[in-house]
Amino acid sequence: MPSRSENVPATLMPTDHGRIAQAVLDFVSQVPSSRIGHSTDPDSEARKLATRAAQRAALAAGSLALPPGPLGWLTLLPELVAIWKIQGQMVSDIAAAYGRHATLGREQMLWCLFRHTAAQAFRDLVVRMGDRLIFRRMSHSVAQRVARQVGVKITQRTLNKGLSRWLPVIGALGVGAYAYYDTGQVAQTAIEMFESEIAIEGEADDGDGAAPARPKVKSSRSSAGKSVAGAARKVAGTARKAAGAARRTVSRKPRKPEPE
Repeated sequence: MPSRSENVPATLMPTDHGRIAQAVLDFVSQVPSSRIGHSTDPDSEARKLATRAAQRAALAAGSLALPPGPLGWLTLLPELVAIWKIQGQMVSDIAAAYGRHATLGREQMLWCLFRHTAAQAFRDLVVRMGDRLIFRRMSHSVAQRVARQVGVKITQRTLNKGLSRWLPVIGALGVGAYAYYDTGQVAQTAIEMFESEIAIEGEADDGDGAAPARPKVKSSRSSAGKSVAGAARKVAGTARKAAGAARRTVSRKPRKPEPE
């Protein structure tokens, strides 16, 4: 008779929050370049980029979730990294479409990718003042602390997703739907950030000490940003419903056939 240890996944290392935290730090250490030019219609371009990235993330996550059982657990960390690469490139492209790629650093990338996952981790690092976001520079120790908090949250979520590896095809559909939703959340955060004024705490201000204002850019993009953010919320809502339906399908037990 097989022991209990033979019936449960033995490969838990990919979901260790320490490894995930280090993967987060390694990933955001370099901001991806972008081939997207400054768009004259950034709201439309950002919507296209978000939809395309969400579809790619869903396909990548669903494909990596297909291997069943313990083999599927080995794909958990590669799945995370693959989705981050898609989302990171999407954030970089959205920044370029708004002509804001120069303002995209490690802090902004972390904020866009993981704010919806672990908002409390950024409580002391990002301050919103009206339509302005003020980022504090992160030291190495602070970056490790933020990555560790993000890693804990992702680990909890990943362990739940790992159970779907025991339900091939159906589990893959749920994982893909969640990746679509998650990418929509990242896109929404990025769009809202690039529609706001971005400031780095400690940087020198102009002349009289006030941060440089950009009223024309802000006024021309304010309504566009609202429409794009609304579209991103709709995409996220649709994906959330799809993920919920997939989870209900997974949890529904098959009915036993009635005896004739």
